[in-house]
Amino acid sequence: MSTVDKMLIKGIRSFDPENKNVITFFKPLTLIVGPNGAGKTTIIECLKLSCTGELPPNSRSGQSFIHDPKVAGETETKGQIKLRFKTAAGKDVVCIRSFQLTQKTSKMEFKAIESVLQTINPHTGEKVCLSYRCADMDREIPALMGVSKAVLENVIFVHQDESNWPLQDPSTLKKKFDDIFSATRYTKALEVIKKLHKDQAQEIKTYKLKLENLQTLKDAAYKLRESINQDQEKAESIITQIKDFEENIHGVETKILHAENTLKEIRKLQDQISTSSTTRSTLFKLQQTQYAALAEENEDTDEELKEWQSKFEERIALLQSKIGKLERELNDEEIKSSLLSQTINDSLREIGKLQAEADAHISLRHERDSTIQMLFTKYNLGSLPDTPFSNEIASNFTMRVKTKLLDLEKDLQDKKKLDNKEVSFLWERHATTNARHSKIEGQKQAKIESKTGILKRMKEIENERDVAEHELSNLNLSHLDEKEKNLQIELERKTHLLGERDYDSNINQKRTEIFSLDQKIKALAHERDVMATDSDDRVRLGMRKDELEVCKNKLKKIMGDCKDQIRCVLKGRIPSDKDLKKEITQAFRSVAKEHDDLNSKCLEAEKEVKLVQMKIEDAESHLSKLQKDKDAKRRFLDLKLQSLVSVACDIESFPDVLVEAMGKKDVQKSKYNIADGMRQMFEPFERVARAHHICPCCERAFSPEEEDEFVKKQRVKSSSSAEHMKKLAEESSNSESQFHQLDKLRMVYEESVKLGKEAIPFAEKSLNQLMEDLNEKSQALDDLVVVLAQVKAEKDAVEGLLQPVETFEKFLGDRKSLEEQIEDLEYKLDVRGQGVKSVEEVVLQLNALQNKRETLNQEVENLRDEQRYLNLDISNLQTRWHSVREEKLKATNILNKIRKTEEELVRLAEENEQLDLDEKHLAEDLVSVVKEKDTSLLEYNELKSRLEQEYDEMAENKRVFQQELEKLLALASKIKEYQDSRKGEKLKDLQDKHSLSKSQLQKCESMKQQISADLNKSKELMRNQDHLKRNIDDNLNYRKTKAEVEELTCEIESLEEKVLSIGGASAVEADLKRHLQEKERFLSELNRCQGTLSVYQSNISKNKVELKQTQYNDIDRRYFNQLIQLKTTEMANKDLDRYYNALDNLPHRSSYP
Repeated sequence: MSTVDKMLIKGIRSFDPENKNVITFFKPLTLIVGPNGAGKTTIIECLKLSCTGELPPNSRSGQSFIHDPKVAGETETKGQIKLRFKTAAGKDVVCIRSFQLTQKTSKMEFKAIESVLQTINPHTGEKVCLSYRCADMDREIPALMGVSKAVLENVIFVHQDESNWPLQDPSTLKKKFDDIFSATRYTKALEVIKKLHKDQAQEIKTYKLKLENLQTLKDAAYKLRESINQDQEKAESIITQIKDFEENIHGVETKILHAENTLKEIRKLQDQISTSSTTRSTLFKLQQTQYAALAEENEDTDEELKEWQSKFEERIALLQSKIGKLERELNDEEIKSSLLSQTINDSLREIGKLQAEADAHISLRHERDSTIQMLFTKYNLGSLPDTPFSNEIASNFTMRVKTKLLDLEKDLQDKKKLDNKEVSFLWERHATTNARHSKIEGQKQAKIESKTGILKRMKEIENERDVAEHELSNLNLSHLDEKEKNLQIELERKTHLLGERDYDSNINQKRTEIFSLDQKIKALAHERDVMATDSDDRVRLGMRKDELEVCKNKLKKIMGDCKDQIRCVLKGRIPSDKDLKKEITQAFRSVAKEHDDLNSKCLEAEKEVKLVQMKIEDAESHLSKLQKDKDAKRRFLDLKLQSLVSVACDIESFPDVLVEAMGKKDVQKSKYNIADGMRQMFEPFERVARAHHICPCCERAFSPEEEDEFVKKQRVKSSSSAEHMKKLAEESSNSESQFHQLDKLRMVYEESVKLGKEAIPFAEKSLNQLMEDLNEKSQALDDLVVVLAQVKAEKDAVEGLLQPVETFEKFLGDRKSLEEQIEDLEYKLDVRGQGVKSVEEVVLQLNALQNKRETLNQEVENLRDEQRYLNLDISNLQTRWHSVREEKLKATNILNKIRKTEEELVRLAEENEQLDLDEKHLAEDLVSVVKEKDTSLLEYNELKSRLEQEYDEMAENKRVFQQELEKLLALASKIKEYQDSRKGEKLKDLQDKHSLSKSQLQKCESMKQQISADLNKSKELMRNQDHLKRNIDDNLNYRKTKAEVEELTCEIESLEEKVLSIGGASAVEADLKRHLQEKERFLSELNRCQGTLSVYQSNISKNKVELKQTQYNDIDRRYFNQLIQLKTTEMANKDLDRYYNALDNLPHRSSYP
């Protein structure tokens, strides 16, 4: 048996979506008790939804089933139901269903987002989760429980709004019972059998058509096999004929091959004869040509000519070797002569070059001596001896010039260091001022950006406020209050009208009358019918009396259980049984009305309390904001004072600190101005001393040593005064910066004092007034809550009596009906046999009662329609009333939003004012810093340009002196280089070598002339020997050609004799032609037979291919199987007919089990 263990509900109807509510179901019974609206029905709805997937009635497709997003203050809420149960097999399963409700612009959207079944794997002990679609889950859970979905919906978890389904119309009732008891299975079985019979009848027709098709294919296959056998026999006879023809053709081809070979041999011999004839004619022409070219025909034999040829070749080889030797000797002499000529030319060039260098050396020495005289005279370096100077004396003079250059370089470096110190001091001062300027500029830019962001935020908030005010302007609050009041009055009127008319009691009374009429009609019908005996009436009378006794006992039990509650509700009075329901209903209506009035008053009082609380929160936030602002300003002042003032002091002494900083700034400024005036005196003193060589104070003439000492002292004082000036400038800048920062803090100090004396006391006074107002309204709300609790207890007590009173009223009607039935039966049994009515009288009474019953039924329907319309009007009024209340709530939210935006605007405006003030202070500081920066930059540029000009003059003098020195050094180095190279000695050696090379060149020229004469003689002798050799070669070639012509003539004659021995080519060609014609005849017959054979073979292959097609595969077996299938289906269809008739004739097949 399947059981339910636990269920978790979250976000369903009144269950909070943020909290998990777990319900444990105990065995064997679990009672769910709670006041109205606590969620008892929601638990049953969740059980039904978890097991069947069906939403409860009146849930608006799930929109009213999920927790309302408006109540939660969200745009989306999620609900979840977890149900743990044991299946029919005793296995634990957890069913999880999740839902989502989203608030769109104009509607709500409900969506089922997850359906999961969770089980435990028995092998591993791990949880296994399976996700399902909703439809699959709705089928899976009833199957696991072993209970049908209809039983779960209509019996086990039936909703209270649908619990009266047994009283519905017959068609709906029959459908319910069909679903519960599955009574439609017989009808479905008949339909299935009928459908199956119809389908199989259609299949039988199909099978017959298939069988006919297979029969056709079987006949076609038989014809194809017969055709294949006939074609195979004819093909075999043709193959025998083809073999005979092939043997004849082979004999003819042998003869043709022999004739062709003979013809080829004859043609080959003829080709050789023609080739040899052509070659002989060519050689004969060459023979005649060679004979005509001979200078003289030699009569010696070939051996003698060859011997002479070999002797001439040896003699020519000796002459060639001699000529080669002479040419090599001549070449060697030419090379030697050219080398000597090149050596003489090189010697001449080198001698000229060394002579030019000797002349240049003499001119360099003269130029060196003149340069030394010029330097000593120009720079007053001392006296000089007469020129020319020796190398040692010139070297000493050069060293003295170098010493002077080093002195000039040292002076220049000292000047540069001193200038750099002065320039760096002014540049550091300018850099400090520039850094302060950049810092202030960055702070100002940051303030401007913050101000822009605040203005942008203020604009956005103003837009939001305008939108909210526009929305609020569209909502007429007075109209909404009036509309709510009118709807409430109309709702109370409709509710009162519904209570006054008491439709339920009138309908029950009419139904009671209809019921009594039905009893009378039944009695008359029974009386009209012929009854054999009155035994049935006596049995019925006994049963009715037993039922009446049971009904009276139930009425006594209900009255005994509820007697004390009725007395409590009706102030100690117990009404009659007939008026009990009416008085209880009236008491419930009055208590409900009183409860609703008190509830609305309580809600209004709660709104007022919340409004006052919001004001208090605003006042507290404003007060805390002022306090924080004051504390922040004091902390800011304290931190700034600690960072600016070295001595510990509090905020109250801020004015004294400001005055002290102003005095300190003035003192440091005056010290710096005095030191600056003193520093400006050192530079003019140095310029006067250097320019006029006198003392700037007493105008006494300076010697060079005194001048250098004075300038050095002035530079030392200037460098020390620069460091002192730098220190004084830093102190002055620090004191001025400290004063400006303290002056900016003065506004903050004044605002802090103003907050402590004015704004904070006023805010505290407003907060105390709001707290007193909150106490008064909270006390009134508490009184209303106490009265509301008492009225709610009375309402719950009266509501608890409604169900027992309904049951009591039902049993009271049943008792009255039973009493009437007993009276009728007793009367019928008493009067039976005495004055029996006629049939006409009974029919007349029966018609009259039926007419009266129809009239009463019509009245009951009219009352029900009026009640339904009135309830519908009340529901519509309630919906409109709730919508108006929602609009009022929306208007309240908009007012709160406008108030918050205005507070935000005020806060942002204060921040903007503070930023404006800071920006103003930064702008003032920036002006002073810019002036200071420009002044320092101007001083720096003036000093730098003046010092650079002085330094350039000294550097130019030093550069001119250095160029002259470098020129002197270059001359000295060239002179030394010439002496070190010993080029004078080299000049003498080269002149001696030049005269020796000239004598050697004359000897080479005479040797060349002698070798050239011997070479010419040898070449002339060789030319004569070569002419004789060519004559011998021509005679030998002529004789060779003549022998080849005679040899070819003999060869041609032998070939012609072979052709004559074989026979003529024409006879052989005639035999070949005859054999070819015979072969053609045999081949034509062979081709004809082969064509016929190919036709037969193609027919055979075509028929075989056609037999291999799918339609002919296993045609005999398929035909046999199709025949068996057809016969089997026909037999099965006959059996289905019998089953259908047997099931259709079952007695009571449509009754419920």
